[in-house]
Amino acid sequence: MIGSKTVITALAAAGIAAFSALGWQQPAVAGTPLPAPNGAHAPAGTGDAARIELIHIHGLSYSADGKQVFIPSHDGMAVYSNGRWSKMAGPAHDYMGFSATRDAFYSSGHPAPGSRQVNPFGVIKSLDGGKTWQKLGLEGEADFHTLAASYGTNTVYVLNHRPNTLMSAAGIYSSESDGMKWRRAAADGLGTKVNGLAVHPSDAKVLAAGAADGLYLSRDAGDHFERLVGDKQVLAAWFDLGGDRLWFSSFAGKPALSRISLKKGAKVEDVRLPVEAGDAVAFIAQNPSRHEELAIATFKRSVYVSKDRGKKWTQIAREGTTL
Repeated sequence: MIGSKTVITALAAAGIAAFSALGWQQPAVAGTPLPAPNGAHAPAGTGDAARIELIHIHGLSYSADGKQVFIPSHDGMAVYSNGRWSKMAGPAHDYMGFSATRDAFYSSGHPAPGSRQVNPFGVIKSLDGGKTWQKLGLEGEADFHTLAASYGTNTVYVLNHRPNTLMSAAGIYSSESDGMKWRRAAADGLGTKVNGLAVHPSDAKVLAAGAADGLYLSRDAGDHFERLVGDKQVLAAWFDLGGDRLWFSSFAGKPALSRISLKKGAKVEDVRLPVEAGDAVAFIAQNPSRHEELAIATFKRSVYVSKDRGKKWTQIAREGTTL
C-alpha cells in the first residue's frame, strides 16, 4: 500500500503497456487510420461474419435488452446477435474507454478518418445505441483509455494522465453530471499501475480498481481503497448487475477469472476459463436481462460467451477473426 501522491505519479504507466512483459502488444497510435484487412469490412447490418475483423478490442458490453454484444474497436463497433456478426450503423470512430449503462453508451477516443471532428473526443455519450453521439466536454484535450460508468446511475469515472481545463492533475476523477463537473479522488491506499476500473451498478460511490498488485475496493468514491485480493496482477473488473459480487480477471503465471462477494471475509471463487496460457481476459460483461450470461474478451482479441456464469463457454471470435 502506498499514498495517493505516489499513486498519481505512477498512473501514467497504467494501461496495456503494463502487460508488455507478457508479450501482449500495445495498439497502434490512437487516431492513426489502420489499413483494412484482406477484404473490406461488412456494411452495417449484413452479419457477414467472414468479413468482420476485430482489429482491436477497446471494450465489451451487452445492449440493455441483452440481445446484442457490442465490441468497440479502432474502426467502429462490431455487433454480435443471434449467432451472427455485423458492423453497427453509425460512425466508424476509434472508441476508447467504452462503457455501457442502462440507457446510454459513454466513450472517449478519436474521430473516424475524414469525419472532420475534433481529435480527441474527450467524453462522448450516445442515447441511441451508438448511431449518434453528443459531446460532454474536454474535446481536443483528453483521450481516456480507462473509463467506467455505473450501470444504473450513469456516474462516470476516468483515469486521467495529465492536467486539462477541468482536471488540475493526473488521477481518478468522477462525474455525476455528464462531464459538467469532475471530482478528483484521493485514492489513498491504492496500489501502482492501475489497469482497470469498475463502478457498482446502483451505488456509484463503490468503485473497484484492478492494479498490478491486486484488486482494490473503495466505498467512498475512490478516496480510500482496501485491497481485497493480492499477490497477482488484476487486469479487469466488473460488478455483477445484482450488486452483490465483483468479477475480475488476473494474471499470475497464467490467466484467471474469479469472483468475490462484497460481504466481509468473503473468499475468492475461481471460474473455469477457456483462455490459452499466453493470453488473458481484458474485458468482462454481463447480460442485463439474463444475469447468468457473461461475455469475456481477451488481449489477443478472442471473445467467449457463457450462458451459465462460466461453467461452459462458447468461442465467438478467435484472435480477431469472428466465428
